[in-house]
Amino acid sequence: MAGQARNAKGGALWFLTLREKRCPMRKFKRHAAALFMGLDLAVSLTLGGCKRHAIAPPKGAPQVGVVVLKAQKVFLTAELPGRTSPYQIAEVRPQVGGIVQQRLFREGADVTAGQTLYQIDPALYQAAYDSAKANLAKAQANLLTLKLRAERYHELVKINAVSKQDFDDANASFKQAEADQAVAKAALETARINLNYTRISSPISGRAGISTVTPGALLTASQALALTTVQRLDPIYVDVTQSSAELMVVKHALEGGFLKRAGPNAVKVRLMLDDNTRYALEGELAFSDVTVDRSTGTVTLRAVFPNPKYDLLPGMFVRALLEEGVNEQGLLAPQQGVTRNARGEATALVLGADGKVEQRFVELGDALGDKWVVKSGLKAGDQLIVDGFQKIKPGARAQAVPLASSASTAAQQ
Repeated sequence: MAGQARNAKGGALWFLTLREKRCPMRKFKRHAAALFMGLDLAVSLTLGGCKRHAIAPPKGAPQVGVVVLKAQKVFLTAELPGRTSPYQIAEVRPQVGGIVQQRLFREGADVTAGQTLYQIDPALYQAAYDSAKANLAKAQANLLTLKLRAERYHELVKINAVSKQDFDDANASFKQAEADQAVAKAALETARINLNYTRISSPISGRAGISTVTPGALLTASQALALTTVQRLDPIYVDVTQSSAELMVVKHALEGGFLKRAGPNAVKVRLMLDDNTRYALEGELAFSDVTVDRSTGTVTLRAVFPNPKYDLLPGMFVRALLEEGVNEQGLLAPQQGVTRNARGEATALVLGADGKVEQRFVELGDALGDKWVVKSGLKAGDQLIVDGFQKIKPGARAQAVPLASSASTAAQQ
């Protein structure tokens, strides 16, 4: 290109020199015009040559962050609402009437089975016991006399020293005395039991609640008002409900081999408390009810949890996480890689082997941490796009990069 410019300039000067011999007055003007003409021609040829050979660089495909999905063992859990209930509960009521003399426990404290909680005035019951004891002694003394008489008549009747009628009367009196002794013994035992009932004791070990009576209160046998309530809180029950439809789905999945039991032992259960904190100890599923509630269509499940520190109190609302089974070839997709369209359908963008973006409709299961359990729509080996959505659309080409690199590139932009 530089040579062409020089040739053009030389040709123009030669032509003008030839003209200058005829018109010397215009030598200076012609020389300047030729010079500018040559420069202009050289510049034109140079720019024209650059324009013909310049090629615009191709525009690169946008970079997106991807996660390659892998089949893995996924433990499937069900989150169910429930409430806690005591392992054992006993409402303490009097079995005999009388005036309360003492309350022998502290409200809200732990009590043991057989511990005396209230003392009723025992005077009347002590007197009844003493009277029954005296009646028993009287019956025993009378029995002894009649026994000896019956034994003597038994020997005398053999030698006809007494009549058979007298022997029969003596023997009958002896038998009646034995019955009287048995009645006296029963009366004494009843009096003893009633006397013991004046000491109202706890039927179970647990934590005592509020006392509804104070010393001086009049009690009646088997009254409707409980004096206090004792509840065993360690361990503690958690009653949760699950729809019968969900229960059947899990059952069929286990029977069909799609799911396996999480372990040979009882089903493990974890708890989420009302403040969204996890209870530290695991429980076990005790049993499932055999009846479906007609109004709600749910089945009650009962789990047992250790509660050594009494962190769980009866009546608390909790959420139970039950391990229903394990999928040996399960898929977990990051939640940021799944969106929902206007109709609420879950969708995901996958980068194919040809570098094109493909939209998939996905069926999701439960959430495990920051991931979704994928039921259908994705498979192992798919490159799920989790970053750079604003730069792509279905059908477009994209370039897969590690998620960390994509995030740093986006930050720089």
